[in-house]
Amino acid sequence: MSTYSRASSLAAYQSAAAHGGVAASDPHRLIVMLMDGALERIHGARGCIERGELGEKARLINRAVSIVGELRGSLDMSAGGQIAHNLSDLYEYICHRLLKATSDNDIAILDEAARLLGEIRDAWLAIPQEARQLCAMPG
Repeated sequence: MSTYSRASSLAAYQSAAAHGGVAASDPHRLIVMLMDGALERIHGARGCIERGELGEKARLINRAVSIVGELRGSLDMSAGGQIAHNLSDLYEYICHRLLKATSDNDIAILDEAARLLGEIRDAWLAIPQEARQLCAMPG
């Protein structure tokens, strides 16, 4: 099997796995998947800076910014109160830092953005199962 065929097959598998995971996920899990996707792209961009692959770095950071933007857009500002507003501000800050990292090729800024997003992810995962189910219930 050629390198192209392997890469193509792997990409198809990953796409199918991701779509299957999304279809079977609860809203809490979907947020975790988005955070994981953003973190994966930030870490990938870090490696691109180290290798001098600036075009791919820009693509990965732009995708991470889009994902963080989706996270920000998913906030329910009326029901979420001050926590939602604080998260919105933090997501906006992360996006600004990612854009600064891409313009400056600054690994330390990428590390900061990843750390902040990782802390949000950890807090999200710490939500008790009972509270997750209450939030997912209609009404």
